[in-house]
Amino acid sequence: MCEDDHGGTSGPGRRALFVTGAAAALTLGSVSFASAAGRAGGQETRTVRGTLPTGSPDFVYVPVEVPSGVREIKVAYTYDRPSVPAGTAGNALDIGIFDERGTDLGGRGFRGWSGGARTEFFLRADEATPGYLPGPVREGTWHIALGPYTVAPQGLSYEITVTLTHGEPGAAVPPVYPPTRAKGRGRAWYRGDCHLHSWHSDGRRTPAEIAALARAAGLDFVNTSEHNTNAGHAHWADVAGDDLLVMLGEEITTRNGHVLALGTDPGTFVDWRYRARDNRFGRFARRIRHAGGLVVPAHPHATCIGCNWKFGFSEADAVEVWNGPYTPDDEVALADWDSMLVASTREGGRDWIPAMGNSDAHRDPDTVGLPQTVVLADDLTREAILEGIRAGRSYVAESSRVSLSMTATGGRGEQAGVGDRLEVSRDTPVTVRLEVSGAPRCTIRFVTDQGVLFTSPPLPVSGTGVAEWRTTPAYAAYVRAELRHEVAAGPSPGALAAFTNPVFLGR
Repeated sequence: MCEDDHGGTSGPGRRALFVTGAAAALTLGSVSFASAAGRAGGQETRTVRGTLPTGSPDFVYVPVEVPSGVREIKVAYTYDRPSVPAGTAGNALDIGIFDERGTDLGGRGFRGWSGGARTEFFLRADEATPGYLPGPVREGTWHIALGPYTVAPQGLSYEITVTLTHGEPGAAVPPVYPPTRAKGRGRAWYRGDCHLHSWHSDGRRTPAEIAALARAAGLDFVNTSEHNTNAGHAHWADVAGDDLLVMLGEEITTRNGHVLALGTDPGTFVDWRYRARDNRFGRFARRIRHAGGLVVPAHPHATCIGCNWKFGFSEADAVEVWNGPYTPDDEVALADWDSMLVASTREGGRDWIPAMGNSDAHRDPDTVGLPQTVVLADDLTREAILEGIRAGRSYVAESSRVSLSMTATGGRGEQAGVGDRLEVSRDTPVTVRLEVSGAPRCTIRFVTDQGVLFTSPPLPVSGTGVAEWRTTPAYAAYVRAELRHEVAAGPSPGALAAFTNPVFLGR
């Protein structure tokens, strides 16, 4: 039940349940305010309370009837966190808001989302809390969106306080977005980190702090990726520059996995309110591509609730195989990606999915640029970087100290690099060569559709070395390289220092 502290209830009498596949949405009774006539500069506050049971819908909407003449809307909320048995999820409640244009999936009503990162937010024409879009507070039915991420066995009791400030709206500030081009070096290898969180979602760093860390890490480009909001897009122009390209995007955080919208048009919002069984993801993957971006499933084997990727990879333009410091779930993602490469060889490698790596940095001590994707691009522009990632002309390294150069050479001098195909006959001898710098004591491995077929001795302490291996397209449909750190003992491979996308062999 949802109770109003000004008397009465706003609960079951006007409650409606809308179900779209698994993504059920519960709409509670509305919160009403008096007419704004004669209230210039004054405030009105309403508080509602309710309890959500275990098994609640993914989203619960609290309608707020906003009268005319409102300058600002402010929302604060709290919820209980009772103790739970070991191994049982406790309460976690996310929050956001939609304006009078409604809550339709993919509609125009979205005005912001902070997940569980904030306990209050405000919106007005000239300013809004990070994660929320400034703009006029128009008359009509707004909806506070609650996302019960997990609910304890005792249920989840919440309290929401809505405050309206009446008066003339402030002057709207036109958004300014970062340029789509930086100075660059022509056709070259450019380093980037495409999964970063600022205080515009659940990060703790400002865009300026992230940009400073990106420059210190030797990066040439970054991509913004706030959880389920585009509100940060207009806050990066000041930190971009000739030496740093800032691309815009979003991390779409569904209940069945997270996906990066990478390099989309400024202001693009991609909805997240669906599960795999709702059969809606293809629609929003097309939305990303229509906005000029790439669809990149993030940390597909992460173990956090809702993080494991359940939508399949038929819509993916690339996949984030390495996320942050190297962990066992990255090792699983690498093996899964390699299995997809093997499957693609049945079709001649035409539909293979390139890999990338990003830091997913949120706050100290998260390291921006660990790892980073190094892309061969025609210039330091949004279009060229995205094309390089889409084509797989890239490798992933743990830092800017690590550099790789990989080529496959046929019997008559034909050459192909990472992401390309060496067009030679099945029995043509092929020499694969990898040059490495910045990887002391690391081991080089060449991996094919049969598995690991070459392992080098450890590189010297200088970190520089070369490895060569000979094969034929009949024996290896593709070759990719890994750099592994040494291990103290045991047969397990060490953590990655770097890895490449494949070179395909044969016609």
